[in-house]
Amino acid sequence: MKIVRVEAIPFAIPYAKPLRFASGEVHTADHVLVRVHTDEGFVGTAEAPPRPYTYGETQESIVAVIDRIFAPQIVGLAALEREAVHAKLDRTVGNPTAKAAIDMALWDIIGQAAGMPVSGLLGGYTDRMRVSHMVGFAPADEMVAEAEKIRDTYGITTFKVKVGRRPYSDDVAACHALREALGPDVGLYVDGNRGWTPSEAAQALREMDDLGLTFAEELCPADDVLGRRWLVARSPVPFIADESATRAAEVTRELLGGSATAISIKTARTGFTASQQVLHACETLGVEVVMGNQIDGQIGTLCTVAFGAAHRTSAHYPGELSNFLDMTDDLLAEPLVIEDGTLRVREGNGLGIDIDPGKLARYRQDS
Repeated sequence: MKIVRVEAIPFAIPYAKPLRFASGEVHTADHVLVRVHTDEGFVGTAEAPPRPYTYGETQESIVAVIDRIFAPQIVGLAALEREAVHAKLDRTVGNPTAKAAIDMALWDIIGQAAGMPVSGLLGGYTDRMRVSHMVGFAPADEMVAEAEKIRDTYGITTFKVKVGRRPYSDDVAACHALREALGPDVGLYVDGNRGWTPSEAAQALREMDDLGLTFAEELCPADDVLGRRWLVARSPVPFIADESATRAAEVTRELLGGSATAISIKTARTGFTASQQVLHACETLGVEVVMGNQIDGQIGTLCTVAFGAAHRTSAHYPGELSNFLDMTDDLLAEPLVIEDGTLRVREGNGLGIDIDPGKLARYRQDS
């Protein structure tokens, strides 16, 4: 199965409601559809979501690096030669979501050729995951209304609350309002996207100590090295490294350095191959993981649940699998469905991605 062509197709789908958080806000899913073609007719598919405020990638840069650098390097290699492919890709610094999409597309090809779902190839632990929903910046009453609607409509009972605003008292008040409205049995955790200083984050955690938070994520920048370690040592809940730990080596550095006590795994930035490296490093060091969300569409979400459901450790906590609910449309011919607070792995060989050609024609940006 030789790689004969790699496509990078930019597309844009508006959000019905923008997601706002400390490091930016998203109004449109301006992503890149990545397809890897083989000489035996198998086509692997994945999605690359650019996050310029986090990794520096843009839609244009993802298309350019795939078209001009990655595709010429890997055409002619076999789809099974993943290590050879990564050796080529890693010659170029950065570009994590472009690399991750190629990796996941290769796994999709291998699953199709083997007649097996990718989730089964990765580990096959379960066929579904519980879902966590992200609640972005808004007045407290609007955040409560959104969470109640999501709970009542989809049965989701875990919420990741975006914090990091100044003054931090606005976020503390919103979290208290959410706990009061949703009750003690709903899971809550907070994500600051590096918006606070260590001292602000410590004070906010003290004021939320009675809320029963499950995790705290990236409340202050990892570059505040001593302050971050000071904060993590005093955190009453596990402290998740997300954008500060995007590779296995960074995960090891943050954990051993005392800058985190849990890790967010995002297949959109580490694919399946490197995500397994991260997962196994966390298991070796005895720390917990959550499956995070790169503000993915349905294609990216399908990849996340395929990986998360494949392993015991990554399936333990609800995964962030519902961001696509805020999009006005998507490219899948058969949309994902969240029922009773869970999302199932797509059945079929490979990843089970079937693109609606009409929707792709409507939303693609290169024609």
